[in-house]
Amino acid sequence: MKVSERLEKIPPYLFAEIDRKIAEAKAQGKDIISLGIGDPDKPTLQPIVDEMHKAVDNPKNHDYPPYNGTEKFRKAACGWMKKRFGVELDPDTEMLANIGSKEAIAHVFFAFVDKGDYTLVPDPGYPVYHNATIFAGGTPYEMPLLEENGYLPDFDKIPEDIARKSKIMFLNYPNNPTGAVADLDFFKKAVDFCKKYDILLCSDMAYSEMTYDGYKAPSVLQVEGAKDVALEFYSHSKSYNMTGWRVGFVCGNAQAVKALGTIKNNIDSGTFKAIQDAASVAFNIDEKYVNDLNKMYQQRRDAAEEGFRELGWNVKPSKATFYLWLPVPKGMTSEEFATLMLEKANIVVPPGNGYGKYGEGYFRVALTKDVEIIKECIRRMKEAGIRYN
Repeated sequence: MKVSERLEKIPPYLFAEIDRKIAEAKAQGKDIISLGIGDPDKPTLQPIVDEMHKAVDNPKNHDYPPYNGTEKFRKAACGWMKKRFGVELDPDTEMLANIGSKEAIAHVFFAFVDKGDYTLVPDPGYPVYHNATIFAGGTPYEMPLLEENGYLPDFDKIPEDIARKSKIMFLNYPNNPTGAVADLDFFKKAVDFCKKYDILLCSDMAYSEMTYDGYKAPSVLQVEGAKDVALEFYSHSKSYNMTGWRVGFVCGNAQAVKALGTIKNNIDSGTFKAIQDAASVAFNIDEKYVNDLNKMYQQRRDAAEEGFRELGWNVKPSKATFYLWLPVPKGMTSEEFATLMLEKANIVVPPGNGYGKYGEGYFRVALTKDVEIIKECIRRMKEAGIRYN
């Protein structure tokens, strides 16, 4: 049987490929340490688990959930946005529950992109932005995230004809894979650009709470008039160690929320109501829980940055996410370095070109292992003679 043409245009999903390589290496009896996928290695925060135990026993939670999310969850999410960013939202028209950010990010392209349309997507970036554009019949235009620009796109470099044909722009700060951050001045430029060209501005805030050294990530919705053009996507996955729960929300422009809701109504039936009850607790959880998580990641960050400096890398301290984005040694491609790390040190790191062509020459490190395991990775690299030259 023949698959669709759009499916033939999609490259192998990066993280599925990483899983395959890990399985192959383990089958050969190798002791593999994976610094590949950004999946928290600690349990979901206990108050959320405790609430889930109660919620799953409630028979009122056993039927279909409302398509836009339970009223309890939507109001709790609006309350968190008000508390965290000072942003007022209507829980009925400007808030939508989703099955984790990934599905909502993919579905928003179907709500706004037609054949012949362009989207403005960051490169390097989360692969779903690029691939979902293709699924929707559009053409992705890659906005380069360059080190010399602080891994922020230069809107002035986007050709006028591309801007006029673009329907969506995706931004992601704190950023995966680079760990870069953005301020409100940058978001204002993005809002102004999208208003000028009638583009839906989508802000992916999956790492909003994973910040260090006193830094707090801003919301694009804090920019005056942002709700005229912007949606923001939030996930419980990283902030509360809930990757497997599949829950989050989208908020912002009411027309865009309604359009995305229409797509979702016809494709999925929402998140289990018990999960939404438990996820609602996260919005009012004692800040100590999230702060303790960030302290743990900061210790891992410090250990990794110190280790890579010992190996010759010039590492700039990261303010957010649990990723390091580092150049490969001179004379090597991203794929060659990732292969070297796996074959010589039994360490898995994703090659930068898996996140787009402008990721070539880099690799990503996920800080999802304890400090001692990170130090073991540095020891293995030293023993294998893997250094930055």
